[in-house]
Amino acid sequence: MKKLRKWIIPLSCGIAVILLLRFVFFIGYVPSASMEPTIKEGACVFGYRVFINIHRGDVVVFRHDEQLHVKRIAAVPGDTIYIDNTDHSVSVNEPMEAADRVLTVPDGCFFMLGDNREDSLDSRYWDDPFIIETEILAKML
Repeated sequence: MKKLRKWIIPLSCGIAVILLLRFVFFIGYVPSASMEPTIKEGACVFGYRVFINIHRGDVVVFRHDEQLHVKRIAAVPGDTIYIDNTDHSVSVNEPMEAADRVLTVPDGCFFMLGDNREDSLDSRYWDDPFIIETEILAKML
């Protein structure tokens, strides 16, 4: 019985840490420069998986094409996005004369951009430019 009690606390702590990392917190690695200067290439990031509201400007981790990405939410449901395909500039809710594409974000979806616009493969380039809310795994702290 003494040996069993000796292992209960460390085992319980280990299980608690595993559960917290699986269901509450997120720890990840950013392999690209797409979010610089906000998040440096090679940085570890910390976020939480339990969130109620997602807003324009939040930095999130999401799944797209079976990969994890870290990007900023540039547009939320109902927003209109104007994209110039020549220089890949984007405007949200502000008409842009040079816009080649005009999109409206559907309900339950988001439009994502990297902070380093010149080095970010984001919603501007994807065939389906919107991320469904259920694909968002964590919100960065």
